[in-house]
Amino acid sequence: MSSFKDIIKGETPVLVDFYATWCGPCQTMMPIIDEVKSALGEGVRVLKVDVDKNHEAAAKYKVRSVPTLLLFKNGEIVYRGAGLHSRNDLISLIEKHKD
Repeated sequence: MSSFKDIIKGETPVLVDFYATWCGPCQTMMPIIDEVKSALGEGVRVLKVDVDKNHEAAAKYKVRSVPTLLLFKNGEIVYRGAGLHSRNDLISLIEKHKD
């Protein structure tokens, strides 16, 4: 099993969804993120991080509200955004960082 550090270092964009099970907007984002993954297939990796179970990761990336989305490319954060995102906006954002 790959570690978080190894996964985000790759050339494939990695969308990390910091969420909480009690968060209404997070529940709204889940099917949107699933649609984005289905649309882009191998063009993106998606990781979901429950902030209540992963305090260290949330603290390391300074997640103050949920949902917070981080997009990594080659180990670097290329996008950070909190709140709801549309399917099309996420797809456009990820495609911009594919190559």
